[in-house]
Formats: sequence, C-alpha cells, structure tokens
Amino acid sequence: FPDLKLSRCFSNYRTQCYHEFLSATHGRGGRESRADCMLSTFLIFGSNKTVWAMTRALLVIDIQLEYFDGALPITYPVGHLDRILETMDKARDSKIPTAVIRHHQADPDSPIFQLNSEMWQLHPEVEKRPRDILIDKQLPGSFTNTKLDSWLKDIAADTIAICGYMTHMCCDTTARQAMHLGYKVEFLKDATGTLTVENEVGKATAEELQNSILVAQQMFISEVIDLPTWNLRIAQ
Repeated sequence: FPDLKLSRCFSNYRTQCYHEFLSATHGRGGRESRADCMLSTFLIFGSNKTVWAMTRALLVIDIQLEYFDGALPITYPVGHLDRILETMDKARDSKIPTAVIRHHQADPDSPIFQLNSEMWQLHPEVEKRPRDILIDKQLPGSFTNTKLDSWLKDIAADTIAICGYMTHMCCDTTARQAMHLGYKVEFLKDATGTLTVENEVGKATAEELQNSILVAQQMFISEVIDLPTWNLRIAQ
C-alpha cells in the first residue's frame, strides 16, 4: 500500500497498543514479540485488510572527529559522511525518531575518544542536525549501560536503522544486540564506514572488512540495504 502513511495514521494506535502489550506480557518479560502490538486492521476497498505498522528509529553511531582528524580516519566506502548526513535529513523529513550515539573511553587518559577532548566531539555537520536523543556509551554496543533500549520502548519502535562508524565494531555490535533484544535491524551498507586494520593476527583492508561484516550481518542478524532502498522504503 504505497500511498498509506502508516507512521502517521496509526501513531496513536501503536502507542496505546504497545503499552497494553507490555502490560499483558509483563509477567513474561514483555519481549515476546514487538510486532504483535503493531498489528492494525482497517477498511480498504470495502474489505478488512491486515497491515503491519512498522515503527522505525534511526541510530547514528559515533560520528566523531576521531574518525576524521584523529587516530582512526575512516576510508571506506567513499562518500560515507555525505550518505550519513543524507540519512539524517531523510529521517527528519519522514519524522523518524533519531538517536545520536557518542562514544568515550572509560579511561580518562585514553589516547583515543577521551571524554571532552577535541576528537571526542561530534562532527559539526551531525551536531547541527536535529536529533531526538543523545546517548553516551563506553563500549562498542550501544545498548550496554545506556538508555537506548528504554528510549526505543518509549517510542514503541520495533525496527532500527543503523548508520555510522565503525562498521566492524560499534555498528556490528549494536546490530547484534538489537537482534537479540527482538528488534528488526536495517543495516545501511553505504552509510556505515571502516578503515584498514592491521595487528598481530594479520591485515584486512577497509573494503575487505566492510564487505565481510555486511555478508555476516545479512546472514542472520540484519537486513543489509543501501541508502536509496531505505529512502524509498521510508517514503512509502
């Protein structure tokens, strides 16, 4: 139903149904199926049709100066920042709730992502764009010791879209956590980015690392899609 603006038509219904669902499942942990509370039935062309009303949130992960002017410059894919900014702009236009996530190391003397340092700051293009919530984390997983899950519950989200850095670290970990918690995950393959990594185990180029993570994500964790596909999807 390409002309139906489900996010607007059913916003009140979704919220009411979501909280009723959580109450009903409280004794079972409230996590059986987020989609169960998103089922809406209404009249189309004179007959009852069942429609799944998806509630999506965007996670913008770690777009910080450390990845541009610091120790970990992102190199692949080309144009990653432009596509991340486009993702944020499209989310704003489609009224998709957006969480900006910012990382810092627990060690106050850390050489990277030191809290309140220059390289810890958000990229200015991300900083100036609207967001619904800013979440600070200290580990690769955006759900660990943060209020991300409770915020997603508050807005009755059942689906998250992931963009940001690094594909193989915080984006990958966050996607896996989200799947474990019952969320549907859209992993934006051209709005995430990484860099060449070399250590005592070996070396992987940025392209190799990006592609290997995307293949692994698509295997079981996420739906890996490009930004044009996502743009079409949220416009429906």
